Amino acid sequence: MSRKRTAVLISGRGSNMGALISAAMVPAFPAEIALVIANRPDAKGLERAAEFNIATAVVDHKDFSGDREAFERAINDVLKEHKIDLVALAGFMRILTPYLVNAWSGRMINIHPALLPSFKGLATHERALDEGVKLHGATVHFVSAEMDDGPIIIQGAVPVLDHDTPDTLAARVLEIEHKIYPKALELVASGKAKVAGTRVLSDTGQEADTGLIWPQ
Repeated sequence: MSRKRTAVLISGRGSNMGALISAAMVPAFPAEIALVIANRPDAKGLERAAEFNIATAVVDHKDFSGDREAFERAINDVLKEHKIDLVALAGFMRILTPYLVNAWSGRMINIHPALLPSFKGLATHERALDEGVKLHGATVHFVSAEMDDGPIIIQGAVPVLDHDTPDTLAARVLEIEHKIYPKALELVASGKAKVAGTRVLSDTGQEADTGLIWPQ
């Protein structure tokens, strides 16, 4: 089996990156984490990736004077240099332009700490508590031109408890993130989940069997 060479894009500690690295250490996993790119030279995740002998690169957005497309072209050059097949965003705190989204259409995935389409954007846990929802969670989706949009691959849900704070809820959601992101990457890398317009299909052309994951 040819494993898909995957790049992880980060801005900080790369918590979800660590979950992907752990999953990819299993030889049968259909993806290998071949590269980690950060847009901040002080991103802690770079050190962690280096500990696993994973190639790292820094493309600092501050070097491009607000030219977002030029920044993304530099990222794309690094991706091509390393012969990357798939891209996983893991806390990459930059809004992408159509350039990079189109260049990696169907091959770029993202994780968001909410049950999309609810609570797009930032402060998802605070907003969930303010709205009084009883379920919260995380979503892995294919990246589209719209922020926190695109066909959903898999979701994970957790209950919202009466005594929850944004921090306690965030911690519980992070645990489910670490379960669903490796699963989503496995589905995409194996061809069992691929984007088809607004839907996610399996390798047989049927609706992909992704579903909802609950904490054990």
